[in-house]
Amino acid sequence: MTTTNAKYDKKEQLRQIESGLLQGEEIIAVYDAIGTGTGFIGLTNRRVIVQDKSFVGKRVAITSIPYGKITSVSVVSDKSWGGSFFSTGSIAIHVGAHTYEVAFRGSDKAHHVHNVVLHYIS
Repeated sequence: MTTTNAKYDKKEQLRQIESGLLQGEEIIAVYDAIGTGTGFIGLTNRRVIVQDKSFVGKRVAITSIPYGKITSVSVVSDKSWGGSFFSTGSIAIHVGAHTYEVAFRGSDKAHHVHNVVLHYIS
């Protein structure tokens, strides 16, 4: 379990991911999410971990998505891109018929998550 070089926004979210690591698993990044539904996203060398706050009764789920189950990753925008491919701060991770959408504070985090997921699913 190594987190020495892990990028993260909030120490408590990093600690939450650390507590569930498998042997030999390493954290790449843990980013806080904005908007409703998702609390944070974690990236390890084995999986994507999403905190989902959309359950009834204020319940929260931590969902692990092995890279092998991810079919695609998208950059999400609500407008036409006039410039950069990563001018938005949202990504979508497609797993079968389900899509996890995560919005970040800043396009740099969306860019990093997109590239890490794409690396592991390619």
